[in-house]
Amino acid sequence: MALRCGIVGLPNVGKSSLFNALTSGGAAAENFPFCTIEPNVGMVPLADERLDKIAAIAGSKKKVAAHLQLVDIAGLVKGAAEGSGLGNKFLAHIREVDGILHVVRCFADPDVPHVDGKIDPVADASTVELELTLADQATAARACERLRKQTRSGNKEAAAELALLERVHAALDACEPLRAVALNDEERALLKPLCFLTLKPVLYCANLGEDETPEASAGYAALRAHAEATGAGIVAASARIEAELAALDPAEQAEMLAELGHADASLKRLAREAYALLGLATFYTAGPNEARAWEFRRGATAPEAAGAIHGDMQRGFIRAETISYEDYVACGGEAGSREKGKLRLEGKDYRVADGDVLLFRFNV
Repeated sequence: MALRCGIVGLPNVGKSSLFNALTSGGAAAENFPFCTIEPNVGMVPLADERLDKIAAIAGSKKKVAAHLQLVDIAGLVKGAAEGSGLGNKFLAHIREVDGILHVVRCFADPDVPHVDGKIDPVADASTVELELTLADQATAARACERLRKQTRSGNKEAAAELALLERVHAALDACEPLRAVALNDEERALLKPLCFLTLKPVLYCANLGEDETPEASAGYAALRAHAEATGAGIVAASARIEAELAALDPAEQAEMLAELGHADASLKRLAREAYALLGLATFYTAGPNEARAWEFRRGATAPEAAGAIHGDMQRGFIRAETISYEDYVACGGEAGSREKGKLRLEGKDYRVADGDVLLFRFNV
């Protein structure tokens, strides 16, 4: 199952506009709360200079980029954890994603009303985080009660798990997101079935005005400090500008960016940051017909990476002919890499590196 990044935030902060700019998905984007009810899902192709170079060297007729899957989730409001604003339904949608792209409004526009009547990025971010924390508190409380019953019957495994859940509950009571709590891999594995919302990685997107820059925005500076304090990442973009850019062809985009004095569209960086947020990396396959970028979980073994192409490749994996991206470019492709001894044969225990150019050998 593909990993998914959910776009969340208060109503009227630019979530659906940003989603449309990223995916060209045509999601409804109006100036009233709960314009989005059911989640919109879209795929975002990642701009990839490495793929361009690999395709040029291999003489590939076609290029296929890696993709990021985005889910546009309706705006949360105060009281969502108790069901306000269809909160239970929307919180359930957040539980189903693997990472959170939290859009926070930094722009001022009298034509786009703010649900609280004022622009305060840190307060807005805290409102959403509080609702996620309250939902997690309820989840932790239920789990603790269940485990206490099991420990009274002498279940030692339940006692160890209860100690972890009580530590988690204490952190949530202190309004500390679980992503900022020190947890080892074993503890994270124990918590995974509970689908804690604040354990999901978060990337803030500061939605700036058309004439604003991150350097000159006090709202962005405050939100960046908040992100650093809570273990989240942050990028800046103007959803309105990006939506206008998305409607243009490449030549017109370049002209508009030049007029604005921007080197590139912010969405390219945003998509890359969200991709990394999910723990994804890219390997490549290349030949005369097609050069393709494949997304995979960082730390995956060669057979697991092969499974990104087809399950049969994972089941019948024999070996992976492996060239690093740097060697592939320096040696002028597969033949040159082979001649210079840069092509390696890797087995089932090999951990695929970001940028590897691979040819899988398998038998089923």
